[in-house]
Formats: sequence, C-alpha cells, structure tokens
Amino acid sequence: MSIVINHLSFAYTQGGKKLEPTLKDLCFTIEEGAFLGIIGHTGSGKSTFVKHLNGLLPCEKGTVIVDGHDLSEKTERKTVRALVGMVFQYPEYQLFAETVYEDVSFGPKNMKLDTQEIDKRVKQAMELVGLNPDVFSERSPFDLSGGERRRTAIAGVLAMQPKYLVLDEPMAGLDPLGRREILALLEKLRKESGCTIIMISHSMDDIANHATKVLVLEQGSVFLYDTPNLVFSHAEELEKIGLSVPSVTKICIEMNRRGAKIPASICTEQAFLDWFREGNAHA
Repeated sequence: MSIVINHLSFAYTQGGKKLEPTLKDLCFTIEEGAFLGIIGHTGSGKSTFVKHLNGLLPCEKGTVIVDGHDLSEKTERKTVRALVGMVFQYPEYQLFAETVYEDVSFGPKNMKLDTQEIDKRVKQAMELVGLNPDVFSERSPFDLSGGERRRTAIAGVLAMQPKYLVLDEPMAGLDPLGRREILALLEKLRKESGCTIIMISHSMDDIANHATKVLVLEQGSVFLYDTPNLVFSHAEELEKIGLSVPSVTKICIEMNRRGAKIPASICTEQAFLDWFREGNAHA
C-alpha cells in the first residue's frame, strides 16, 4: 500500500480570486514504511502539500490516493483521516486537558472506542514516546518540560494508531537533547510498528541521517525526489534554489576542492567513515 500523488495542483483564494498556484502538478508515490523528508525554502509549498494528505485541504486538481482511498471523494476522507495522523509545528500549544492521560485520550474518545480500548491505546502511546503512564498520566501537561510536552502531543496522535504520520518541523524550538529524543522516537515508531513517517524539516543533517527518500519542493513543483545520497549530490543545484546540504557533504566538497576524490553521494558521517575505511583497506 502507499500514498499516490497524481498531478496535484492547488491555489489559495483571496478576496474571491485565485492566487498563483502554491502546488503545481505534483506526481510521485510515498511507499509504505518509508521515512520521507520534505525540504524547500519558505513558501515552496511544503505545509500546503502535507495538508492534502488527510483532506485538510481539498484536491482541486489531481488526486491523492491513500491505500486505495481517493481523497477527491468526500466519503473517503473519514477513512483516510484514521490512516493519516498530523502533527503540526509546536503541537504542545494544542494541549488543553488537566492531565496528560486526558489529553492523549482525546482522539480515541472521538473515535467512539470503548473505555478498555481507549485505556490500552493511551498507555501504549505514552510508553512508545517514553512517558511512563504510572508517572505521567495524572500530571498536568503544562508542568512538563518542552520535550515532554511535545512527546505528549505526539502520543495523542499515536493513540489513534495512524498508518502514516505527518510532522511539520517536529523539532522546532527544542534543545539538542529534545531534538535527539524526537528523532529517536520516530525511528523507533517506524521500526516497531511499520508506520510511514513524512517529515518537513529545515535540518539537512536530520534528513540525511534519517530519511529513506527526500522530496525537494521549489515554487510548488517537485525539484528532486530521490534517496538522500542522490539528492544531496546535487549540491550546486540546491544552493541555487536557496537550500543547503548536510555538514558532511560541505566538508567533502571542500576536501574535493583541495584535491581529494570523495564521492558526491556522501552525506552522513557513517557513509564518510565507510568510504574512508574501504579506501584504507585497499591502500
């Protein structure tokens, strides 16, 4: 199963008139189990695109088909919203209940699940994000650290057991420890449950180290869509549209300018170490 994007275009309306298209003829497939990183400068259409994945924005032109369910059909949207969970920027700002348990249980309750199933899902989701239910259930979300609040908000989405999890800058505003915790959580979720991760990020290092595929949007169009090593091998093209490359790639580019012969596809520390060891092994 997968999410298939076919000729998707979209334009916002202002004062009754259509503005310039924000999305232009997007065509690609997000495979089940992937970790898709989405990059692009401000205004490239990233957030507008992901809002189409569960019907928050309508498909004006083209289609979004999630596991065979066409979001162009209104009757399919409820089914798709159960499959695609959304975590927006600073999700902790949406916390509202008196306790962590009440906040995490909000989604499952709206799904009309029975009390036993709700309790099971809430505890599973809290454990998955690293919040011990025995410790955190009765605590106020507003007494938690920034990273704990972010994980509480994510747990509220996970408690609905989505097959696809969409996150818009999930590490925004977090300290380095909080960033590492969220990334570790996403990797754990993908490996243990098979959940497909779709993440918007401005951190090229995070994308290089965690994504299996990278979507580059430029002025609403697909600029590149490939594996991280192939996408970041286009350093000059990315620079021309205002994007950077991972730190390791920058180092390799500088070393090549000084006479080294390092493959352009290297974009992570591990890939660099593997290349270095292989080269020494044959020296």
